[in-house]
Amino acid sequence: MQPKSIILAKDEIPRKWYNILADIKMNPPLGPDGNPISPDMLAPVFPMNLIEQEVSSERWIDIPEPVLDVLAIWRPAPLTRATAFEKALGTPAKIYYKNEGMSPPGSHKPNTAVPQAYYNKVFGIENITTETGAGQWGSALSFACSQYGLTCKVFMVRISFDQKPYRKAMMQAWGGTCIASPSTETKAGRDALERDPNTPGSLGIAISEAVEQAVGDTTGKTRYSLGSVLNHVMLHQTIIGLETKKQFDIAGDYPDIVIGCAGGGSNFAGLAFPFVLDKINGRQIEIYPVEPKACPSLTRAPFAYDHGDTAGYTPLLPMHSLGHNFVPAPIHAGGLRYHGMAPTVSQLANEGLITPRSVGQLASYKAGVLWARTEGFIPAPETTNALALVVEEAQKAKEEGKEKTIVVSFSGHGLLDLGAYEKYFAGELSDFTLEDADIAKSTEILKNYPKPQNFKSR
Repeated sequence: MQPKSIILAKDEIPRKWYNILADIKMNPPLGPDGNPISPDMLAPVFPMNLIEQEVSSERWIDIPEPVLDVLAIWRPAPLTRATAFEKALGTPAKIYYKNEGMSPPGSHKPNTAVPQAYYNKVFGIENITTETGAGQWGSALSFACSQYGLTCKVFMVRISFDQKPYRKAMMQAWGGTCIASPSTETKAGRDALERDPNTPGSLGIAISEAVEQAVGDTTGKTRYSLGSVLNHVMLHQTIIGLETKKQFDIAGDYPDIVIGCAGGGSNFAGLAFPFVLDKINGRQIEIYPVEPKACPSLTRAPFAYDHGDTAGYTPLLPMHSLGHNFVPAPIHAGGLRYHGMAPTVSQLANEGLITPRSVGQLASYKAGVLWARTEGFIPAPETTNALALVVEEAQKAKEEGKEKTIVVSFSGHGLLDLGAYEKYFAGELSDFTLEDADIAKSTEILKNYPKPQNFKSR
């Protein structure tokens, strides 16, 4: 009988990351003059060792031993068969989940926070600034900085800052400083407040604030750190999928369907990219990034060049974007409230290697509650979006009478998101779906920028 959880030994942690840039063709990021940026142009924002990873085309990149030492606090993460969830759904599908809620901050985010803190430390950086949506990234980076003796300042999107007060306490426990964004500490924040004093904030605004503070430090000892979107972040997260493939080998199984929620793309990419490599090499597999209907960048926004932040401090990135001024509805899946999508994830969607899907907030919480009442773990609001699609696909398998194998990234626990569950049980949550007119208005700004090529890698 197959065990419910497949657990790798400590010495089976992957020792290399998978870099998808070795296998796809990408449009380059552009500078203000419309020309491709050079690595040195990123030097005021990131340490050069991370910039080298950002632009590398090497397929496999070694994970440093000091990084593995910290990752070993919670990795390898278990791959578990969700048999009780299957039974509740009455599906013939086999459902597995990769539990990324086992890390100290309770999510997948430390998979990149730890190496980013390490590379900054060895480069001589002393202070890191960043943004966070729901607080998962801010708490993960605070944890990682505490491991390497760095200071960490986090600009947290205002709506999530108010909804999730214990995330701030979590960051403080690891020595981090948490500021509600938009704030009065930066020009980007003050400008946002002038436009709308009651704004719920957005990841785009928070990114602008963090970048501004990093590049404004004249000592040269401060850099910015990003929890999603960029290539080096996707790279670090692939440890999830690489472990998962090892575990499926042990189980004697292989997924027909791979599912992960997608805001900026890091959690989804971490599980999916190693399987995308298999698909590039001819394996038949369906791969679904799932986003909220309230913020449908992959499913409804154009593929365009746009800034990754609201103030336009970042280079122009080739991605599916709702426009960098877009402020999403205040849904509780704060980590999925981002106007754009990782360029690599966007490119894979363009090539048909992945198939974007979207779900509503109420269906997500319904799936999350069913999960808690069957599998026991209370999922983060972001994770419930992925689980809602698992429910759809499991029901489809039931209707078709097919025994499919589904794997989903359980990207984090929801123990600091119970206020959202409380509102759901009280009937105070609702669905948000963008009107076409709203998307047309928010994406109007994209007409001012160059157009990326819609080429195919293969």
